[in-house]
Amino acid sequence: MYAAIRQYKSKPGMADELGARIKDAISLISSVSGFMGYYVIYAPDDTVTAVSIFNTVAEAEESNRRALAWIEENLGPFVVGQATATAGPVIVHSLP
Repeated sequence: MYAAIRQYKSKPGMADELGARIKDAISLISSVSGFMGYYVIYAPDDTVTAVSIFNTVAEAEESNRRALAWIEENLGPFVVGQATATAGPVIVHSLP
């Protein structure tokens, strides 16, 4: 299991607007082979973190490639600075 993680800083108070717009990207991420899950966190300091789970590192990296391009094309007015991305193995996880 591999996680793809994207992170960026939004302009203050944009959680609702970003949430609505990011929902449009779900099909972009979920259409990558090996997709297992997608989570977006909006922290109190306006940091947005998206985590996607895949079967292989190549799939996770592909999702990051697609997501970074989508962020640049669709969220520019709402983002401060550049989005970052990383991917790697999930070494600990737990489900109920």
